[in-house]
Amino acid sequence: MNDFKDTNPRSDEEHGLEEVRLRQQAIGVKLRHLFDEVVNEPIPDEFLEILRKADEKTQSKEGQ
Repeated sequence: MNDFKDTNPRSDEEHGLEEVRLRQQAIGVKLRHLFDEVVNEPIPDEFLEILRKADEKTQSKEGQ
């Protein structure tokens, strides 16, 4: 009786690496989707007003 197991540790390792790659790919897809959503959001009016005021101050200092 031979209790020889036909398992290849290298294939287990390769399977593990493939799993890691798939997880990384899924994370990347979700991050790109989230980034695209944020980039396409409108800029809040309050923030635009802050930027306008900062520009006005900068322009008035340059004009002195």
